[in-house]
Amino acid sequence: MDTTARTPDGTTPDEGAADRLAQDLALVLPALHRALDRRVDADFPHPKPAEGQITLMRLIRDRDGITVREAAEVLLVKPNNLSATVTQMVAAGLVERRRDPDDRRVTHLHLTPTAAERTHAVDELISGYVEQALATLSDGERGALGAAVGALHVLERGLHPSAP
Repeated sequence: MDTTARTPDGTTPDEGAADRLAQDLALVLPALHRALDRRVDADFPHPKPAEGQITLMRLIRDRDGITVREAAEVLLVKPNNLSATVTQMVAAGLVERRRDPDDRRVTHLHLTPTAAERTHAVDELISGYVEQALATLSDGERGALGAAVGALHVLERGLHPSAP
């Protein structure tokens, strides 16, 4: 006979807490992202690239010379869709395509100096907003967020479709 305590919906207290946590995270993380995006939209002195373009620029910054196919895998998008975005970004002077000297069919992506500067500026704005918000929290709240960052990275890797 199963003597495990159950809530009225048939779950155990631990399962219910996990369900609530999953729902809360699924709601609060996009809300945080939207709030930051709106602040950047209001304060960025240049035409702000679309969020997908900023994400791609960060990836190219971190992995200079990445190919479209590799970037598509990391960003979980179709290569042909990403290729269209890259074409727009090349036309806007944000990204350069350079042919691979060993395989002329392959191109590597590099940020232009303008894109590198603007990506850095967006990241600086976001860091400033978060630092201001963190300053309003208690030491305990900041500690809890600091401890959660590592777990959020593990969670993200676990949600990635190519994760083992």
